[in-house]
Parts: sequence; structure tokens; C-alpha cells
Amino acid sequence: MASFLVETYVPDTQSRDPRVAGQRMRDAARKLSLDGISIRYVRTTLLPGDETCFHVLAADSREAVAAACRLAGLERARIVDAVE
Repeated sequence: MASFLVETYVPDTQSRDPRVAGQRMRDAARKLSLDGISIRYVRTTLLPGDETCFHVLAADSREAVAAACRLAGLERARIVDAVE
């Protein structure tokens, strides 16, 4: 599996708790995984002062990560390859 970083904008009103910020992505990755798509949620890092949230996922393809973003309601997410 490759690692991917998803960058999203999180308005100040939603940027209080990283657990809340990551919950939708975690749930989306879990659903796709149960549907047979090779994807795993790794972690979320929230930068409240910048209204930015980063999600790290492991997946076989960028398309799987894009599908998780759509399920999580993150239509304007930036997806990039990551090396850890």
C-alpha cells in the first residue's frame, strides 16, 4: 500500500477537535474497506490556526483515496503522495 496525504480546509467553527475532524474520513475508509477496497485510515492532524486538516491514508490507489474523500464529503480535498 502507498501512503497519501489529504489536505482539506476546515472552517474555524469546525476546527476545535481533531477527533471530530477525522471521524468522517475514518468512517469513509472503513466503509470502503468493508466493500473490498484496499484502504486504511492512519491519522488526522488539525492545524486550527490555519483552518487546515491533513489526513493520512494508506491505499492501493489515489482513486481509492478520492472515493473516501467523496464519501466523507470532502469534495475539494487535495490528494498527494506521501512518504513516511
